[in-house]
Amino acid sequence: MGAYILRRLLLIIPTLVGIMLINFALVQFVPGGPVEQAIARIQGGGDVFEGFAGSGADAGNSDLSSNDSQYVGARGLPPEFIAELEREFGFDKPPVERFLNMMWNYMRLDFGDSYFRSISVIELVKEKLPVSITLGLWSTLIAYLVSIPLGIRKAVRDGSSFDTWTSGAIIAAYAIPGFLFAILLLVLFAGGSYWQIFPLRGLTSDNFEELSLLGKIGDYFWHITLPVLASTISAFATLTLLTKNSFLDEIKKHYVMTARAKGLSERAVLYGHVFRNAMLIVIAGFPAVFIGVFFGGSLIIETIFSLDGLGRLGFEAAVARDYPIVFGTLFIFGLIGLVVGLLSDLMYVLVDPRIDFERREG
Repeated sequence: MGAYILRRLLLIIPTLVGIMLINFALVQFVPGGPVEQAIARIQGGGDVFEGFAGSGADAGNSDLSSNDSQYVGARGLPPEFIAELEREFGFDKPPVERFLNMMWNYMRLDFGDSYFRSISVIELVKEKLPVSITLGLWSTLIAYLVSIPLGIRKAVRDGSSFDTWTSGAIIAAYAIPGFLFAILLLVLFAGGSYWQIFPLRGLTSDNFEELSLLGKIGDYFWHITLPVLASTISAFATLTLLTKNSFLDEIKKHYVMTARAKGLSERAVLYGHVFRNAMLIVIAGFPAVFIGVFFGGSLIIETIFSLDGLGRLGFEAAVARDYPIVFGTLFIFGLIGLVVGLLSDLMYVLVDPRIDFERREG
């Protein structure tokens, strides 16, 4: 097992480099880079895309006659100033050199500073983590705590009225977009048109530090109830049906019939024999669920509930072409995702010691 873990750890390096290389290459062809963003802000455009929209109208202005610049909106600015901007952002170097320097810094855990926020990428990620931890952790826990028992119950009562109406309910929940459900929760329970039960924004109240320990816990859960429900609603269907189908496949196998023939109770058969085998495929899906909810973030959910998490951070960085944030977070989350994938394989072994990845590879 040690050799398998070592091979997987070594494989992380080329995989991560490949991910970064593909994204770095794609970015080279995207218009409106950091230099153009800085020019747009200096000239009061606010956003580089406004410069694209208005470039045709500005072309006839005689006082902006410098057309030798490659940057949209740079007319009228001295070339020396543009060259200084390029040096500041590191664009005076060829792409290959920039990529190698970036990867060397990342390998040393030096992710640099944001172009436009005057703060390091690591500090910015730490600042946004509480929101993403809240949504990711609680959404994943609730989805698993509800879906696994429900899926087992549906498998045991397959074809019954309970199975039918619960399937309809979870499929209907899956079909509802998360943002639409979030709006519905706001209208009903956050002072929209009916009840003012839950707050509209933030993870805690303004007087959070003045509350007692129990008061802080209650305040925290009071704030996260609606966003967590909105981000969890669509996760039940996949996990529940996956659990049900996995248990149904195991229940039909010969070892289950043998265990029943020996006189074991249905509960002993279900949780003593079937559970361990049936849960393998559910465990396999855990990293994808956790990484998707935690690291991906939900831009719309965060926006609706006025939460400042990694979802909004990634969107704003992409729009502003804040490359240190874009590539720094991509590297961090890509690395963690690959490590979590390895941990899921180790969980396989913990659940079922009969699995030996090293022997299979040999």
